[in-house]
Amino acid sequence: MNERSSVTGTAPVRTGDGRATNGEILRVKDLCLHFRTSRGVLQAVDNVSFSMQRRRSIAVLGESGCGKTSLARAILRLLPRNVHLYTGEVYLDGTNVMKLSDDWFRQKVRWVKMSMVSQAAMNSLNPVLKVGYQVAEPLLIHHRMPKKEALNRAREVFRIVGVPDDFLQRYAFELSGGMRQRAILAMALVTSPQLVILDEPTSALDMLTQANIFNALKDIKNQLDVSFILITHDISTSSDLADEVLIMYAGQLVEHSLSTTGYVKPLHPYARGLMASVPTLREDKKLEFIPGQPPSLINPPTGCRFATRCPQRFDQCSHEPPVFAVGEQGELVKCWLHRNA
Repeated sequence: MNERSSVTGTAPVRTGDGRATNGEILRVKDLCLHFRTSRGVLQAVDNVSFSMQRRRSIAVLGESGCGKTSLARAILRLLPRNVHLYTGEVYLDGTNVMKLSDDWFRQKVRWVKMSMVSQAAMNSLNPVLKVGYQVAEPLLIHHRMPKKEALNRAREVFRIVGVPDDFLQRYAFELSGGMRQRAILAMALVTSPQLVILDEPTSALDMLTQANIFNALKDIKNQLDVSFILITHDISTSSDLADEVLIMYAGQLVEHSLSTTGYVKPLHPYARGLMASVPTLREDKKLEFIPGQPPSLINPPTGCRFATRCPQRFDQCSHEPPVFAVGEQGELVKCWLHRNA
């Protein structure tokens, strides 16, 4: 049984090297990203594997410092200078982009086939350049498109994300926070990428603006041939966009499930704790919390990294790293409770 295809419900046809030939836009296999620090090597992303289908949205959830943003940067090869280890395979539309040269990846993949909206991106707009030019700039650089044609394309994308045409001639300080965020989203979409990674796209916005941005994202997902990876702390809002859920803990993926089960009946004890901490409108429930703190990623435990905080731990959890098991609904869960069931 293919574990990854059990999550999406679609078993892709595979070539001899394991790559998908239909439906699958992204496959990450054994991805590692470790950093050198003054205290030792920090294992930010440790052997993460998952896949996603075209026109799907995956929400990546977990506490601060669990490796969500590092995972995004590893996929896009946006790496700092203190990288100690960067290994694994990243297949985008069947091509292992990890084998491409830095120049080729920068010119032909990043911001062409996949792009990113980073944290607090709305504050990164250049204050002395008009917004329309900044949105069109990826087309000028990557597609060598004439300026007039690039600005016309920027105007089209502005309409898609809900920004009036005349905003092309405005500067960033003339836009509200929500409009700046939409402009950054337009910048990520202007080259028609197949995959867009959204890293906390609404964290600095008020609740109404957040809702409007997510409504725009849902419309974009339905209109365009694009897939989203949404990295967020906002569990309740992400459930409105996500088709699947990835739960990360201490640099590792611990659960991968469909949103229909991942938000309602998660299997991993950590995932259950996360969902139990979120208030809901449709039921009156007692909110819970996860006691303790995440382990150090410089010297992580030898067994399950959640063991010291898990109310259901037993002896095997403290000594042996768990492996993935497949749940009844096709979920993938990294926990000995389900492996031994």
